[in-house]
Amino acid sequence: MTVLTFLPDAAAEPLVVLVSNRAVLTQPDDSLLLTPATIAISSTTGKIVFVAPTVLSKEAFPASSTYVDYGNKLILPGLVDAHVHLNEPGRTEWEGFATGTRAAASGGVTTVIDMPLNAIPPTTTLEGFKVKLAAAQGQCWVDVGFYGGVIPGNADQLLPLVEAGVRGFKGFLIESGVDEFPAVSSSDIALAMTTLKDTPTTLMFHAEMLPPITDSVGDGVTRSEPPLAPKGELTSYSTFLESRPPAFETYAIEEILSMAGLAPQLHLHIVHLSATEAIPILRNARARGVNITAETCFHYLGLASDDIEDGDTRHKCCPPIREQSNQDKLWAELTAGDDSCIRTVVSDHSPCTPELKLLPDHLSGQPEFDEQNGALLRRPSLRFTDSGIDVTLPEDLEKQNTNKTDCCGSHEHAAELSYVQQDAAAGPQGQGDFFAAWGGISSVGLGLPILHTTATKRGAPLSIVDVVRLCCQATAKQVGLSHRKGGLKVGMDGDICVFDDEEEWVLRAGDMKWKNKCSPWEGHQFKGRVRETWLRGTKVYQLGGGNGGFVSGVPVGEAITERRVV
Repeated sequence: MTVLTFLPDAAAEPLVVLVSNRAVLTQPDDSLLLTPATIAISSTTGKIVFVAPTVLSKEAFPASSTYVDYGNKLILPGLVDAHVHLNEPGRTEWEGFATGTRAAASGGVTTVIDMPLNAIPPTTTLEGFKVKLAAAQGQCWVDVGFYGGVIPGNADQLLPLVEAGVRGFKGFLIESGVDEFPAVSSSDIALAMTTLKDTPTTLMFHAEMLPPITDSVGDGVTRSEPPLAPKGELTSYSTFLESRPPAFETYAIEEILSMAGLAPQLHLHIVHLSATEAIPILRNARARGVNITAETCFHYLGLASDDIEDGDTRHKCCPPIREQSNQDKLWAELTAGDDSCIRTVVSDHSPCTPELKLLPDHLSGQPEFDEQNGALLRRPSLRFTDSGIDVTLPEDLEKQNTNKTDCCGSHEHAAELSYVQQDAAAGPQGQGDFFAAWGGISSVGLGLPILHTTATKRGAPLSIVDVVRLCCQATAKQVGLSHRKGGLKVGMDGDICVFDDEEEWVLRAGDMKWKNKCSPWEGHQFKGRVRETWLRGTKVYQLGGGNGGFVSGVPVGEAITERRVV
């Protein structure tokens, strides 16, 4: 057979040639096509240099080429997970660049976008971004982009961060749970919108907001107890779910939309949409021409509150995992095609140490034993403010009470005492307490099996082409990387995910590549597993391969700092 001459000097160009009976290719009009395919990647540039919608033989390429035939396994673009908390530096014991990106690579994710908070310092200043980049150097197994943060008082840092290459910005309308990243007010949002209005970026929001009054307390009362303080057992998931109602999300989205006119061209985006009550609001806004989209997460599509056992705080996240009926409506919107306001699906990988989850003993494994003192080690009694309620520890409350007069804050005291009294029911050290545990789901690299498995079980009209659209193409577009990520066509980065959509397997702790082996997905059976991951023409992961599967031996990922132009 004649050797193809699609390159100026084919014989001199080292190639990686991957073929399969099934691949999802990006067409010239950006539509996606499931077809047999041959894909050639330059080993020199890491770019795709040739694509054909047919399987070509090895003999069609220079003898020096690396040629791999995957048969009927799927060749997909590497996934772009546009919502990941890597936490380094500052909280590297929660997660770090090395472990978080290894987990991504093991699941076919070749690009992650790091969230600005949970690291210390957060990415809210140019200097903080430089610290983040220094920490990432030499540690990344996949390519990593970065978001900046919007917090009170940092508006002067937003444009410098754009110039430095951040992919977008995120702000919270409710307390984030960490002091370094406070919530923004309406005036902060307005200032961010006007500052960024002529900039190619995305302004994103954790869209939960405390309504002014959350309980019916009478017409004459202008203030109530702390919003939706828990009214039940703290180990009961239903108590937590009731404290975080859909109104938190709809109220926040309406607040954001009320200011959208300040920056009509600016892309606004709602992260981790949970409550389907927000969908008509978003649809109506889009129909009016507002440039707003939303994402949802793998855990909202695959987990339902109906199945969460008491005390299983692995499931705590904010916004919360809601009822099965809510999940059904999320799926209906997700599969609505071009009309859907949900444009992307992401992990929102937000890990912590297992101790911060306050897991009951039967979920946390064997507690450590202090042999020298002959006692079980105590669990940290940490409390967080991410639930919008006061979770003051009893000893702190006692100190506060000694410094307060009878006329000050008595209404708040009642709520605090109520919480502390209920806390006693949560077990030793607050085990299983959904209000005290840190909120976040660990799942980076699991998205493809989760979506494929859940869609198959539901009989949902979500094809592998749809998954590529939601998790590769649209996520790359969301962060201004669609010119090089999220698709298989000439000129794109040679990022490849090889997926066996028939393999069935059960997730065990040993399969988790992130730092802390704690996830509500443990024990779940999946259909479909990533077999290999290639980053810019280099194989970085192979299931069952040496070095724990990380066959490249060393990290070859890069920090993406190119200035966004679209």
